[in-house]
Amino acid sequence: MIVLEKIDILSMSLAELESVMVECGEKKFRAKQIFQWLHVKRVFDFDKMTDISAQLRLQLNGKFCIKKLNIQKRLASSIDNTVKYLYRLPDGNFVETVLMKYNYGYSICVSTQVGCKMGCRFCASAIAGFVRNLEPSEILMQIYETEKNSDVKVSGVVLMGIGEPLDNYENVLKFLRLLSDSNGNNFSLRHVSLSTCGIVPKIYALAQLKLGLTLAVSLHCADDKGRSEIMPVNKVYNISELLEACRFYIKNTGRRVTFEYAVIENVNSSDKDADRLAVLLKGINCHVNLIPVNKVRERNYHTARHGVADFAKRLCSRGINATVRRTLGSDIEAACGQLRRDADKQNKDGGADF
Repeated sequence: MIVLEKIDILSMSLAELESVMVECGEKKFRAKQIFQWLHVKRVFDFDKMTDISAQLRLQLNGKFCIKKLNIQKRLASSIDNTVKYLYRLPDGNFVETVLMKYNYGYSICVSTQVGCKMGCRFCASAIAGFVRNLEPSEILMQIYETEKNSDVKVSGVVLMGIGEPLDNYENVLKFLRLLSDSNGNNFSLRHVSLSTCGIVPKIYALAQLKLGLTLAVSLHCADDKGRSEIMPVNKVYNISELLEACRFYIKNTGRRVTFEYAVIENVNSSDKDADRLAVLLKGINCHVNLIPVNKVRERNYHTARHGVADFAKRLCSRGINATVRRTLGSDIEAACGQLRRDADKQNKDGGADF
């Protein structure tokens, strides 16, 4: 007997859901009712959708599934209000999500892949390897479950967790459209930042959509030789190609680009490095976000105590808008990917759950 796989309803657009409802002999407006149960009321049990018929609820249970995430581990910082979640996906894989509190409200950092292919040397996410892309629903549910568990409403979304968003381009794009749908969350994409290590063709594609989001580009070095050593993607798309794509993004969207730069002692932190970066970015409508390096057990990279602040001063003195990223949750394994890696190892070793 062939068992048909159920459809992931939370990844469906309203238009897709309307088509299915019509195929099922239902009125088109039923799709909007279901869509709002899912994305506005956040009800993930078809039997609790009380304004639709029992017969339709039975059909929904037979045809669709709702991919729920389970909290495997929750770490709350004793230093600030940062909370880090390790979520178990329906297939047993893990992703990480971080909730951060700022003066203006709460921001959430979500993952877009299980693992990462990019292999950046200073990043813990790449060490455990790539498994698969996340579905739109699995990205969305990181927001829904975190808001519910922490009893907050997020006002900013950052695609900067595990994975390279532009390597999962179609699913990320669908997630953004679901997030901003006026019949659902109606979340403004001007409050979304997407971080990429620099997949140039997708930057051009994103620019043409004019979604209004902020593009954050992981640069981390001002010359090709140095960047290729710590970011293998540079061997495919070099700095010149990357900056040309960024200029196109700025021109086409009217939005400035943020360049992420992890200041690593004895790698990219010298005065000459700051000078080269200032020359490289001169004339580009951008902001440089300087990042103290997170400690990763398998790597020996670190940031000197005053290195980031001094680097910022040097850039600013040369006309480049630069700030130092505030360190949040430093006491709860802040390096992205470490919780997932530990959980995977424990599963393979046959250890107990967290």
